[in-house]
Amino acid sequence: MSNNELASSAFDASQIVFDEHYVDSGTEGIKLYLRNKRRKDHKVFLAEKTIVMVHGATFSSGSLYDVPFNGMSFIDFLAHHGFDVFAVDVRGYGKSTRPPEMQADLNPPLVSTDTGVTDFATAVEFVLRLRGLKAVNVFAMSWGGTVAGAYAARNADKVVKLALLAPQWLSDVPIPIDQGGSLGSYRLVPVKAALARWLGTAPEYARERLVPEGWFDLWSELTLSEERSQDDREQCKLRATNGPIQDIRTYWRAGTPYYQPSEIRAPVLLLHGEWDIDVPLDLARAYFEQLTGASYRRWVEIGEATHLALMESHRMQAYAEVVRFFDEAFKPE
Repeated sequence: MSNNELASSAFDASQIVFDEHYVDSGTEGIKLYLRNKRRKDHKVFLAEKTIVMVHGATFSSGSLYDVPFNGMSFIDFLAHHGFDVFAVDVRGYGKSTRPPEMQADLNPPLVSTDTGVTDFATAVEFVLRLRGLKAVNVFAMSWGGTVAGAYAARNADKVVKLALLAPQWLSDVPIPIDQGGSLGSYRLVPVKAALARWLGTAPEYARERLVPEGWFDLWSELTLSEERSQDDREQCKLRATNGPIQDIRTYWRAGTPYYQPSEIRAPVLLLHGEWDIDVPLDLARAYFEQLTGASYRRWVEIGEATHLALMESHRMQAYAEVVRFFDEAFKPE
């Protein structure tokens, strides 16, 4: 049995509680969707056993974190290991309200990082009230790493630990997600075509085993099921807001950090995939070096993994490192 099969065989989905919440965003007509999973026997709610997650610039939290590969998603794994896990969709993504400006691509880029941070803060405040807590653990990837990192830098008292997978940082070369040209309110992402680009970021010899058989079809089906436009869904396309792309140009390509990682005080885990071309090794290293204010910091490099390490054949390495980090009682001397 592979490690994936072993982990999935020990997982019992019937023992997991799945709740859904729609939270007022503070903007009239906009509600934020939070999915929540925990074990049925999870009765005592503690800050160190609670995680709030946020997604990247293109796909929702459900698409990135809750697809049940081999019967078990990343969120399932965390819940199985005793965590109370919440994952928010920023407005315009997944099951959160889509701003009306996204009905036509004649508007300026929507959902900036400022908006992402505001929505994430709203989600955290909801969880704190719901569970009677003062702080939570935070996990995010890519653009979500900017959202979560900025939140942690500005709200040190509300973050126990921060785990990031391939967060954005300054780049003096083009960033693949930005295809150039003028930006409307959203872009259309051809979901079925994503596999070729995904596999193309890995060496040729490893492409056949990077994404196990059936996983991409399962992922694309769930991802497209969240698209609100029937026409786009039938064409296998997803609307993704362009605010994060504009912010690449405004901040990361302009040499102007959106926030200062040195202001983060919580312990930080940085995860990075060996074959990540969206956040290359030198960018990850530069970001890690900025974490000078963290109470402690750790880098874990996942071999034979891309930007989408959580959905690949070596996903269990990343899963286990996140659990280990959030679970450990280690404190620096």
